[in-house]
Amino acid sequence: MANALLETLNPGGWPISIAQLPVGTALVGGAVRDGLLNRLNKNPDLDFVVPNNAIKITQDIAKNLDATFVVLDEQRDIARLVFKNWTIDLAKQFGSTLEEDLWHRDFRLNAIALRLGSIPEIVDPTGGIADLRKNQLVAVRERNLIEDPLRLLRALRFVAELNLSLDPQTRTFINTYSNLLPKAAPERIQLELQRIVCLHEADEVIELLKELGLLNPWSGYFDSLNCGPPTFKNQKFLNTKEICLALPLARLTHLLSDTGLTYLRFSRRQRERCKSLRKWLKLNDGLAFETLDERDRLQLHQELEDDLPALIIQLSSKQQEVWINRWRDLEDPLFHPFCPIDGHTLQEVLDLPAGPKLGVLMNHLCQERAFGRLSNLDKTFEEARNWWKHNSPFL
Repeated sequence: MANALLETLNPGGWPISIAQLPVGTALVGGAVRDGLLNRLNKNPDLDFVVPNNAIKITQDIAKNLDATFVVLDEQRDIARLVFKNWTIDLAKQFGSTLEEDLWHRDFRLNAIALRLGSIPEIVDPTGGIADLRKNQLVAVRERNLIEDPLRLLRALRFVAELNLSLDPQTRTFINTYSNLLPKAAPERIQLELQRIVCLHEADEVIELLKELGLLNPWSGYFDSLNCGPPTFKNQKFLNTKEICLALPLARLTHLLSDTGLTYLRFSRRQRERCKSLRKWLKLNDGLAFETLDERDRLQLHQELEDDLPALIIQLSSKQQEVWINRWRDLEDPLFHPFCPIDGHTLQEVLDLPAGPKLGVLMNHLCQERAFGRLSNLDKTFEEARNWWKHNSPFL
């Protein structure tokens, strides 16, 4: 099995050679797990455990490769090498033996090592290979989850990512210690959530997140929206690209409040997108927003134009089909609104001054175009003249 695993891992394709690593080095973590599952990426992340001097070894290899070198944890002697599309981590072995190191990891299927050398050897002290065969996620030890509470959230990501069942005892641990998750760094929590919401297979995990209360400190909007959490399995009218655009944003909007997004260090742009989507979801009348006046309907499409699929997947099936077809039509004047004349042209042709009045006029023309009342350029200029004549004195 060790020789077959090494062949699958294809060390000849790695940017570093095994010969550059010290005697006693072992490959651990995701690459070993995915190699055993025959689901390796082209450039898998490589995590090595070395007996000593991980930072120094990584630095020396980085110089030879002219690669990026990053110290991840100076105290624990962990460093990273980034070269082209590869990420390689080296860490000093925890404890006096490789087996002791593996007993301190998160889940048994991640606690499998391939000891490198003239004769490769698989080291599996916790029973991770048996878990892989059962498609089951089992914590190595209760205290390992307590020591790093992010592992509580990571468990659910692995369940979705690898299509695993969650061991009942491990689920009990997660439920018992869910209140410890805020002790993890916000940036680490954000990264795990970003990965979860992007997974098509995460529908059940999203429900489990809510059930276990892992995100309670940063949620609070489950009952305030006019629809349930969006699911991948119910998407019939959007293509794969559209779902990849829509689903992560829609899920985040349901999982986290504005305050939660801020606390977990989501970008300003991401927070604005969620806030805007949440605003319009609350205004959903169940009739595809037909009860809104024209100004509000235009504003909806102006604010959500690029992110509209995230709203569409939360409409009824009939409404989804109509809306996604209109959104795909880049010539649809409401779903892709814009003013038919730019500001400079309006100033030159109609001799108008620059300023906020001009912006109000342009938005008016955008609305007239969106609802089909401007059929050509002549009508547009005529509408602009009439509007300016009747409204300019009051602005």
